[in-house]
Amino acid sequence: MTRALRRFTGDTLLIASHNPGKVREIGDLLSAYVARFPSAAEYGLDDPEETGTTFEANAELKALAAARAVGLPALADDSGLAVAALEGRPGIHSARYAERPDGRRDFAWAMDKLRREIEALGDGADRTAAFMAALTLAWPDGHTETVLGRCGGTLAWPPRGARGFGYDPIFVPAGHGITFGEMEPAAKHRMSHRADAFRQLVARCFA
Repeated sequence: MTRALRRFTGDTLLIASHNPGKVREIGDLLSAYVARFPSAAEYGLDDPEETGTTFEANAELKALAAARAVGLPALADDSGLAVAALEGRPGIHSARYAERPDGRRDFAWAMDKLRREIEALGDGADRTAAFMAALTLAWPDGHTETVLGRCGGTLAWPPRGARGFGYDPIFVPAGHGITFGEMEPAAKHRMSHRADAFRQLVARCFA
């Protein structure tokens, strides 16, 4: 039996993230449909352990935990950078890949680590990559709607641009000559992995 889709009908959507850049970007993408976007940080929620083996599984885990804890519909994103030469790494571990030995998250350090890993494979190493983003909208009763978005491109060094966050300064989307870090936010929103996922989610749950 095919499960019925569920539409979002409220005015408040909890963003299950402590990343202010991600919360801001999600708010921009859904502002036409939702009035308020409180974050997990505002409710003092801890991040659940991400035990899933896919982007979709981790997004569902985070969204359900937040929705049940607060009693509001919650949206969670699990995203990462999949590099062809590294057989899809860092993938679901993209945030963890950016953690220094002392536990501090440092994406400048992570981008240089990626460069060193790829260069160690030789001059012909494949620099194609894709940003992936799973989005889950979860309700306190356990219902979920999940989609997966993708944006393909190539990696470039040195990092360029101060816009965006994470690995944006080394990612050049297909068909473009500048990185996500150099791109105007509105232009990035039209083509990013998260934008692709949001188009799918809006069509399914908001429009």
